[in-house]
Amino acid sequence: MTDNQSSGGTPPPQPQEENPYLASSAPPEMPSNGHVIVNDGGVTPDEKTMGMLIHLLAILTGFIGVLILWLVKKDSSKFVDFHGRESLNFMISILIYTVALSILSVVVVFVTAGLGMILMFPLMFVVGIGALVCEILACIAANRGEWHQYPFTLRLIPNVR
Repeated sequence: MTDNQSSGGTPPPQPQEENPYLASSAPPEMPSNGHVIVNDGGVTPDEKTMGMLIHLLAILTGFIGVLILWLVKKDSSKFVDFHGRESLNFMISILIYTVALSILSVVVVFVTAGLGMILMFPLMFVVGIGALVCEILACIAANRGEWHQYPFTLRLIPNVR
């Protein structure tokens, strides 16, 4: 037995490792070869839940739910602010892509006397399914505490560094 165990004392505290993300108030730099940085332990469970909820609201309510939650919680956490901006940027990008594809569909349908809809309808379906998959992946990443960026997203609301 050691001295601490025999005398009934508590073991000495272990030194804590320094976390580089806790010292910085901004999210870490995104790598050029990927879209995800794994959390190094600096994100609390509440922040993970709020980040996940932001992406879940994007699936359920569109950009309105994301905008409301982001405006309420953006000052409380850099992690939540980052995911709110990413989700809003993605929702705005999908809106722009959908409007452009709809206009293109109308033009193609008139030019081809309706036959172009055979190509355009599945393409619009693929955009919707792709957006849903990206939202689910972002929701899972936020729940794991990762700083996730969407692919094919216009960064209209820039992340403040």
